[in-house]
Amino acid sequence: MESISVLDMFKIGIGPSSSHTLGPWKACLKFIDRLGGQIDGVRRLEVQLYGSLAKTGHGHGTDVAIMLGLSGFDPVVFDVELIDSTIESIKKEKKLSLNSEKEILFDPQKQIHFLINEMLPYHPNAMRFVCEMHDSTLIKETYYSIGGGFVVQEGEDDRSETDDIPLPYPIESAADLAKWCKQTELPISGVVLENEKKWRSELETREAVLQIWNVMRECIYRGCHAEGYLPGGLQVMRRASILNKRLLSNSDYKNYEEWRKTIRDGGSGFAYILDWVSCFALAVNEENASFSRVVTAPTNGAAGVIPAVLQYLVTFREDHCKDMVFNFLCTASEIGSIFKKRATISAAMGGCQAEIGVSSAMAAAGLTESLGGTVAQCLMAAEIAMEHHLGMTCDPIGGLVQVPCIERNTMGAIKAITASQLALHSDPDKAKVSLDAVVKTMWETAQDMNTKYKETSDGGLAVNIPISLSEC
Repeated sequence: MESISVLDMFKIGIGPSSSHTLGPWKACLKFIDRLGGQIDGVRRLEVQLYGSLAKTGHGHGTDVAIMLGLSGFDPVVFDVELIDSTIESIKKEKKLSLNSEKEILFDPQKQIHFLINEMLPYHPNAMRFVCEMHDSTLIKETYYSIGGGFVVQEGEDDRSETDDIPLPYPIESAADLAKWCKQTELPISGVVLENEKKWRSELETREAVLQIWNVMRECIYRGCHAEGYLPGGLQVMRRASILNKRLLSNSDYKNYEEWRKTIRDGGSGFAYILDWVSCFALAVNEENASFSRVVTAPTNGAAGVIPAVLQYLVTFREDHCKDMVFNFLCTASEIGSIFKKRATISAAMGGCQAEIGVSSAMAAAGLTESLGGTVAQCLMAAEIAMEHHLGMTCDPIGGLVQVPCIERNTMGAIKAITASQLALHSDPDKAKVSLDAVVKTMWETAQDMNTKYKETSDGGLAVNIPISLSEC
């Protein structure tokens, strides 16, 4: 049974895509680690991209991630302000410092291959390293970016070291989760915390989860004050900052806390709150599209849903507290892990239902627990949210995580809040559809979905808007 921590589901990294940017970046780091002391013997290195990585890799910044990853930089802490200059230097000099210790000749135009007509069998997001050593031997390794920043090496299963640690409450399905909650009389977040204690202390988990929230809210605040156009040929204008100014009428504030209070003091009407939820989500995904620092939730393409709903909670609910934030994220993570185990969180495997749909389900459950809902109501909220994302395709225009991706985060956030409210006013015992049933349905729908609607830019909006991949 796969064991997934809350810190696995929520990863701090850099946009615009968890599967096409963060995943390849981490694959590069894994490859460098495998090389170990052999780095000095490297003469030439080539990277081959297959399937969805090849088809939308340019727009998703896969080549950028590869160069930064091969340089040995950590996506958690690397200064995003240095991305452009670092990449420009590699392209200009046609040299790369492997793991920042061994300089090799590297021309990304010739040594990163986008094999758009080839796929490998295990997963659509495949990349292969072909390393020629000074003694003429070749080292070849293949990795798969399976969604949400999770990476698997060919020939190895996707088990992690955490899988070997027995958990007190192993969870594979929503039914398992409900069983343990009933047996322990704990909420979902309580069961999650008990499992997390097998990996680290409660204090360490709480601090790490709250740090995830800090990164999320910093991203929201930054995105609400950044102006201009997003990178890429679509020339998409940032809207979060425009909406922020309009809603606050140029109110004066100096930091996040003053800004949050200003928003709360501005009103509590339906349209006002609705505008802010949209603004929060737009802000995160505009930052994501700009190669800024975000949190996979559970992916980068869907990174705005959970922060937007959580920001709604801490802004418009005066009774919110740190425990509420912690419980929200723990509950959300467990819902996400169930989808990963029994379906997918990869758009290249399941379309956008696997990203926005899963994030909306996660947010709905987290919000429901934070507002005092029962375990059954949390599961019901997650089911409602996903049920109304079933069949959603992934068709990014120009291969960029911008249109329709950014707006879809606003829709996912609003659906999550609506699903939570419906569940809080419903009797789950009378529900016709269980969360496990909708997870199964989502996976079956993913398998039936035409490949051109799975993050390839070969169908949907991507082929009906007059812009080519070369422009992006």
